[in-house]
Amino acid sequence: MTDDPGTFKSNASLYFLKKLMVVNVTARAVNPADLTPNDAKVFNPLDIITALFLCSDGFVQQELALKMSMCQFSVPLLLPNSDTKQITLMLWAMRDIVKKYRPPDLSASKGFKEERIVLSKLPMISFVRLGECSLSKSEILNKLLSNPQQYHDTFVHHNMDCGDSPRRISDGLTEITWYLPYGNKNMDIFSEPVAIANLRGDIAAHETQYSFLCQTSAAVFVFFDQLESECKLLTNKTHKAKIFLVGNQQSKDFNSDVLKKIANMLNNNIIIKTKKTNDADFLKRLRTTVSSVLTNPGLKMSIEQMADIAHELGISIDEDSPECQTGKKNADAITAEIEDTFKFKEKQFPLQGQIWKELTFLEKEEFRLRKIGSEDIENYKSNLKMKKEEQRRKQNSHDMSDFMNCFISAISSKERGYFLKWMQMNLDNLSRIKLSSLRELYKEKCKDSENKNKINEIDQQLSNSSLGVEHFFREMGQIYEASLYLPETDPSRQELQHLPKLCAQLLLDGFPLELVDGDASNIPLRWVSDVLSQLNDLVSPKNKILVVTVLGVQSTGKSTLLNTMFGVQFAVSSGRCTRGAFMLLIKVSEDFKKDLNCDFVVIIDTEGLKSPELAQLDNSHEHDNELATLVVGLSDVTIINIAMENSTEMKDILQIVVHAFLRMKKVGKKPKCQFVHQNVSDVSAHEKNLRDRKLLLEQLNEMTQAAAKMEKKEENKNFTDVMEYNVDTGNCYIPGLWNGNPPMAPVNVGYSETVYELKKNIIQLLGKCESTSNNILEFREWINSLWTAVKHENFIFSFRNSLVADAYMMLCTEYNKWEWEFKKEMYTWVTDAETRISNFGTVAAKTEISELREYLTELKSEATTELTKWETMMLENLNKYFEQPEGHVYLVERYREDFSNSIKSLRRQTESSVCDQLTAAADMKQGLKELDKFRATYIKEIENAVCALIDECRKKQEEKPTLNTLLPCIDQRV
Repeated sequence: MTDDPGTFKSNASLYFLKKLMVVNVTARAVNPADLTPNDAKVFNPLDIITALFLCSDGFVQQELALKMSMCQFSVPLLLPNSDTKQITLMLWAMRDIVKKYRPPDLSASKGFKEERIVLSKLPMISFVRLGECSLSKSEILNKLLSNPQQYHDTFVHHNMDCGDSPRRISDGLTEITWYLPYGNKNMDIFSEPVAIANLRGDIAAHETQYSFLCQTSAAVFVFFDQLESECKLLTNKTHKAKIFLVGNQQSKDFNSDVLKKIANMLNNNIIIKTKKTNDADFLKRLRTTVSSVLTNPGLKMSIEQMADIAHELGISIDEDSPECQTGKKNADAITAEIEDTFKFKEKQFPLQGQIWKELTFLEKEEFRLRKIGSEDIENYKSNLKMKKEEQRRKQNSHDMSDFMNCFISAISSKERGYFLKWMQMNLDNLSRIKLSSLRELYKEKCKDSENKNKINEIDQQLSNSSLGVEHFFREMGQIYEASLYLPETDPSRQELQHLPKLCAQLLLDGFPLELVDGDASNIPLRWVSDVLSQLNDLVSPKNKILVVTVLGVQSTGKSTLLNTMFGVQFAVSSGRCTRGAFMLLIKVSEDFKKDLNCDFVVIIDTEGLKSPELAQLDNSHEHDNELATLVVGLSDVTIINIAMENSTEMKDILQIVVHAFLRMKKVGKKPKCQFVHQNVSDVSAHEKNLRDRKLLLEQLNEMTQAAAKMEKKEENKNFTDVMEYNVDTGNCYIPGLWNGNPPMAPVNVGYSETVYELKKNIIQLLGKCESTSNNILEFREWINSLWTAVKHENFIFSFRNSLVADAYMMLCTEYNKWEWEFKKEMYTWVTDAETRISNFGTVAAKTEISELREYLTELKSEATTELTKWETMMLENLNKYFEQPEGHVYLVERYREDFSNSIKSLRRQTESSVCDQLTAAADMKQGLKELDKFRATYIKEIENAVCALIDECRKKQEEKPTLNTLLPCIDQRV
């Protein structure tokens, strides 16, 4: 699609849509500059907006409303259809809009409210027009809502581009926007949150809309030039709203006599712009009047509550469609029963809790063998396998809960799109309430430093209380994986065989699939593999894919970046950060296929690295490094998202990725790397940061060389040997998302324009990818082999970066030298001691056993002295090592205590071994002495027995006995 609005003479709506999807605040300037207002192709922006909403389904309407709200455009509240004359309340369209603001009662504590706007009970102030009016109501509204330092066109008005073009289909359109306070009295126009409605057209021609506003608003401001003496529209006593008249005395139609008569009936609620009143004074009075209404509004109502009034007036509701209502009913059947999100997860999702985490540990331990000790490898692996099977048996012992049955049934129905959207919104609302209360409790406990244990407990609850649709799909995946351990003929297994195809259809429909479970830090490989196999069957032969991944530190706007760039809907601003990694499928249009040579683009969104909640865990580096290595390895293009110009935070992660790639032989890809620096608005950023970019590359090259040296793959000299990166074109500097201070700031036009340029660059990079032959089945196999390679890693992922790993290896090398010298010397000493024990008592033949024991005690004391000497020497070596300036020793300071403990442990183990060897030598010496004594005694007995037999024979005068006759007698006697 071209960027030139001049080529859109016949399709201004598509141009508006394209701009809106990248949240560009210039989206409403859709008409070519070379056309005149008399040209038939000039469209009023309100007509374009109305037409788009009328032509879109409910999900597109939600996306339109969400993006318009981000741009701080007013969104349709009541949508007219000029063909059917039907008016529709756009409740569903606004369901996805979530707002944060700070009401006065939270200003001191710096707290905030985060609410789905259709559920917020707010006073609504409506602005309407009666007859012709010389005052521009919409322009006045824009000034009313704008901070004096920054004007913004929330509402389209006649002084905007084509705003004065005749409206063809948008008369009767009622728009709504919100003013939400920042919590600073010097910046806030109104201290209280308020909804602002604006009716397009004359209320005399749109009485239904006017009646709706009078029954739902706290106040209605009627702009006029001329009044009739009996104006029933203004004096209807059934209306709940206060009526205020806003007139222009300078108008030729202004009639002060009629105004006085009406004024008495309206309690003099009149604001007149006189000849002496300038615009600033007029706006000040208007703001003062609105503020007085907000002080005591009388009526607060949520948009959801307005549905009842709409029904009474014959206004249809966009949520009344059967599909939407069925989806809501199915979602409510599940979520209405949830009171405590944490307890619900524990009870209803037993397969993904501790069992799944234990399975994750066993799977990785099968490869890493960290806790094998002295056990035989094959026996250890066999025991691990048995334990895995036991965990799967535990999973299969749980019956599928009624909630999961309802969930699977609902996503199998034709209303699944509405069902999943309702589920997402309902669960977000529940999580938001739970998280909000926990944050308040956390803040309260933090005031007392003695509440450390309680603070840690609340911190854990914050992590565990999140509940989203992904938890239902995660349980579904575990139910399926566990069923594969049942016999093939088992009915329970047969009933679940359709689940991968069901999830593949959802993936094809644009719903994300959880690739990495962030809570367990694992991939359910069989589940993901079977889903991708089914996806391949659904789309074959058009199954070629390219993969784009975003990687970055937590809360740097990764999901927002992807949503803006690709028009997808990864979860943002729901009170919950992304955990793990999610993949989403985008179908490539026919006109782009020839450029990209693929049928689908896979987008992978990852959780933020270096998250505070994981930082306190011992394996936090391991979690981040595993995830980063996996997703970069899967990518054709990796977007490295960085906060501002500072790349330090991601440099550590990239080092480990490169290091892991060098270690893992199966990684044959060379992903393209694009750095994105967010919140950099300086126009000279690219030039000014050239030195920083070159320095970053130099550092990455240094790390690559260090890693290559460690892995004995020194042919890899540079970072670019492992990942493709261009120092000149591989960086994009994006201004901040908001133009001003939220919640009233619109999206910065520089943000959307730069993101759009980035998107074009990414598409060009994808077009140059060599791996365009990859299909879905090859991607599936690549996930399997890469994750297997990641699980094999037992060393590198535990380090912050390659320099730390290198420094650690150098320390290990030195320690091994000390250990070898120690063991060699102790071996020599023990050998000498055993010889001394063996020779003990050979000179003085009458040595007693007690003397040998005393000698053994002396030797053990001597051994202790020797061991202490070597232990002290090794500890001194360790301290001297950390005093040297070379070798980046400061990077491994945290391991000093570990090595010190290892030295002490080595001394204890060696001492035990030496004592055992000395005792064994002494026992052997004692045994030999006992044997010699026994031998002498035995020989003496034999001599005595022989002599006695000979004497007996002589006495009996028998012949001299032979040896054969003597031996039995001797044995008997001895």
